[in-house]
Amino acid sequence: MPVTERMKSVMQVNQRLMDFATNSTYAKHSRDPDIFDFTFGNPQEMPIPGFAEALQKWVPPQDKDWYAYKLNDMETCETIATSLSNWRGVTFDAQDIAMTSGAFAAIAIAFNVFLDLGDEVIFSLPPWFGYEPMLVQAGAVCVKVPVLSGSFDLDVDAIAKAITPRTRMVIVNSPNNPTGKVYSPQTLEQLAGVLQHASNEQGKAIYLLSDEPYARLVFEGKPFPSPAAYYPYSMIAYSYGKVLLTPGQRIGFLALPPQMPEREERRQQILTAQIAGGWLFPTALLQHAISDLDKLSIDLTELEAKRDLMVAGLQNAGYEVHQPDGTFYLLPKAPMDDDMAFSEILAAHNLFVMPGTICSIPGYFRITLTSSRERLQLSLGAFAAARASVSP
Repeated sequence: MPVTERMKSVMQVNQRLMDFATNSTYAKHSRDPDIFDFTFGNPQEMPIPGFAEALQKWVPPQDKDWYAYKLNDMETCETIATSLSNWRGVTFDAQDIAMTSGAFAAIAIAFNVFLDLGDEVIFSLPPWFGYEPMLVQAGAVCVKVPVLSGSFDLDVDAIAKAITPRTRMVIVNSPNNPTGKVYSPQTLEQLAGVLQHASNEQGKAIYLLSDEPYARLVFEGKPFPSPAAYYPYSMIAYSYGKVLLTPGQRIGFLALPPQMPEREERRQQILTAQIAGGWLFPTALLQHAISDLDKLSIDLTELEAKRDLMVAGLQNAGYEVHQPDGTFYLLPKAPMDDDMAFSEILAAHNLFVMPGTICSIPGYFRITLTSSRERLQLSLGAFAAARASVSP
């Protein structure tokens, strides 16, 4: 597909989201101070303790190159490799960590390095809304497989049936945005078996992109099973924007786990893609500060309390809503088939949410839990009033 045609396709894929962000009722009222803004994963309170102090600590230059062009700073990569090794119980090499300007850049680099024009990429519905336009821009073909209804678990059998000789990658996002599902070791082992079998049968690797920006936001003290731990041809995309709730400070990484074959070749290709993609490295200051930033997190106990508050409150108001395993999202079912229309009813009650249609899950709507607990509690009356206005 010519570049101009690909750009038209990207614009078409993005149109619904762009309309929502710029021309919707939400767009007209997004700056009103009294609304309940539960749309995007932006902070609704001041930054967490320690974040500004970490940046301030690393502002004074320690040498003349402190603010020079930055590639993958090796001290930064060592910090992340050590942190990942301690967390995952597997030894990561600093050379296998590519610093990126957020998960957006990590995912774009993975697409650039591991995909050719016309390659097929499988991902589950509902997905993070960035996958499709980024894949279309990369010249890949999107193959969409719905998750299992009710449980929101991966439909591994459907993924297996979707694999063709042109399949080059499968994307797994866990904990999932927007469902909050954390996929179990059993599900991930089953998926790994399917991918290994298909790779062996075709004589070429099908890669797994494990998109993990919410990996540290798992509730009830449960361990996080990384999809990358179960399959050798895997890579990890990560962003600090979620765990720190600072999405505008763009820092993340793409990591090749130790079991990834062809690591040396891939390292060089990734570095080339970081440079050629428009210098997709984080700023010097953020890389210097990573040793302190990596230790910080939003209050997970408080986030879990917010989840429990909203799940119980919405269920009491008559909504059907499951309890997510992680992330800072809820995905209630709309009490009418048209989630876009119900989002307008919510807007009339000063409640602004992400309609499920935009997330490729019609009939639902997504709520972010980044507001204060007091603000969330206050919103429940408005949610109840909106629900009561709709026929059972």
